Amino acid sequence: MLVLFNIVLPVFIVIGAGYGAVRSGLLNQLQVGALMRFATTFAIPCLLFSKISALDLSASINSGLLISFYSGALASFTLTALLAKALFKRRAGEAITIGFAALFGNTLLLGLAIIERAYGTASMEPAFAIISVHAPFCFVLGITTMELMRANGKTLPATAKIVTKTIFSNALMIGIMLGYLVNLTGLPLPTPLIPAIDMLARAALPTALFGLGGALVQYGLRGNLQEVALICVSKLALHPAIAWVLATQVFHLPINFTRAAVVLAAMAPGINAYVFANMYDRAKDTVAATILLATAVSILSASLWLHFLGT
Repeated sequence: MLVLFNIVLPVFIVIGAGYGAVRSGLLNQLQVGALMRFATTFAIPCLLFSKISALDLSASINSGLLISFYSGALASFTLTALLAKALFKRRAGEAITIGFAALFGNTLLLGLAIIERAYGTASMEPAFAIISVHAPFCFVLGITTMELMRANGKTLPATAKIVTKTIFSNALMIGIMLGYLVNLTGLPLPTPLIPAIDMLARAALPTALFGLGGALVQYGLRGNLQEVALICVSKLALHPAIAWVLATQVFHLPINFTRAAVVLAAMAPGINAYVFANMYDRAKDTVAATILLATAVSILSASLWLHFLGT
C-alpha cells in the first residue's frame, strides 16, 4: 500500500504546493487564474492534440471501453440527481447541477497524471480515447437535461445551439478535434511545429495541477455536507465500480483498458463541474465544497482502486 501512496502522493504534492502558494500569499487568485488559463487554453489542448493525432484509433477506440466508462458516468449522474431531489428536496435545476458534479470527473488533470505514474504508457492510449469524448458527452448531457427540465427551458433547437456553442468554443475541444483531423487525414505538420507543440504539452500536467491547487483555496466547505458526501460516494465509488463490472464481467477488456476506465472513473469532480454550476447559478456552494473535499479524499480512494486493480 505504501508503494501506491508513493504513486499517488506526488500528484497531490504538486496540487498542495499550488494551494500553499496561494494560501501563504506568494501567489494571488489573479495569478493562479492566468496560470490555469495558460494550461487550459494552450498547454492541455497541445497535449490532447499531440496524443490524439498519434493515437492508434483501431486499437484504442473500443466500444466496450467507452460503454464501461460512460454507463457508469450516466448512472452516477442520474442517481445523484434523483437522490438530491428526493432526499434533499432540491429543485430540478439544482438537482441536475449536483448530478453533474458526480458526472464530470477530473480525468484530465488527476486521471492522466495518476495513470502515467501507475502504469506508464501502456494505459495512456485507452485513457486518451475516453478523454477525447468526455467533455462533449458530459456537456451535451448536462446542458440538454438542464434546458429541458428547467421551468423556463428553451426549445430543442435553442438548446442544441447552446450545446454546440459551448463545445466548439472550448479550447480543449478544439485541440481534440484538430488531433482527430490530423489523425484521420494524415495531414503532415511543419517540422518546427512538432517540437513546439511537444514543449507546451510537457508543461500541461504539472502547470495544471499546480494551478488546480491554487484555485482550490477559494472553495470552502460551505455546502450541504450530506449532499457533498452523496456526490463523493457516487463519483469515487459507484462510477468506478460500474466501470469495473462492465469492463471485466461483460466486455472482458484487456487489463490496460480496464485500468484506464476504472482509474479515470474514480477521479474527483473537476473544475468544469463548478463551471457548469456557475453557468446556471445553481448549487454553487455544494459543488465547490465537493471539489475541495473529494480531491482530498481521492488521495486515499485512488490508492485503494490502484490496489484493487493491481500495479
